[in-house]
Amino acid sequence: MEDFLTQMMNDHRDFDHGKLEGFFGDTPFNLFSEWYKEAYETAQPEPNAFVLSTVDKNNRPSSRILYLKAMSDNNFVFFTNYNSHKGKDLESNNNACMLFFWPGKERQIRIEGEVVKISEDESDAYFESRPRSSQIGAWASHQSEFLEERDDLENRLKDYAEKFTDVVPRPPHWGGYMLQPRLIEFWQGRPSRLHDRIVFELKEDGVWKIYRKNP
Repeated sequence: MEDFLTQMMNDHRDFDHGKLEGFFGDTPFNLFSEWYKEAYETAQPEPNAFVLSTVDKNNRPSSRILYLKAMSDNNFVFFTNYNSHKGKDLESNNNACMLFFWPGKERQIRIEGEVVKISEDESDAYFESRPRSSQIGAWASHQSEFLEERDDLENRLKDYAEKFTDVVPRPPHWGGYMLQPRLIEFWQGRPSRLHDRIVFELKEDGVWKIYRKNP
């Protein structure tokens, strides 16, 4: 098994699906939209999935997969339980990083910025659009907390399903965040690991500085 794992870790191939050259625009958002659209149209698995990395009050990082649900004034919106591990991290340190990876396109987009809650009205509107089972689940799951038995969760699901026979209100501990970007890096795989890396960095005057990084 160890030899097999070593072989897998050392297995690689050249990237050869594209390059990043020319004019990219004055802001990163047109290029993000273009890449996102291409990922969706070429049926990349879960094109709106991204890794969210946060840091807790003790400077310990953690990461998990989430889904981008909207763009609002060039901010990146996602939803979760405010009492979850990530929610508690963001409460103590709202700096975070999002990472999109589309292996079929040999592309990554890394987004750094500050995360803030969206309005309650916006959270209500999205919650109302969710399937009823997901709405009930948002009440029943004490996300990231210790769970003694799976039956405990199943029983809470049953209890809330009986409690909310019609409309399911949004739990006060559940809602949306948006990441306000200050740096966005576009990574395009190239042969011989000499990848293209284009960075947009927001300066204090509100202008995006654009530069390349070594691969």
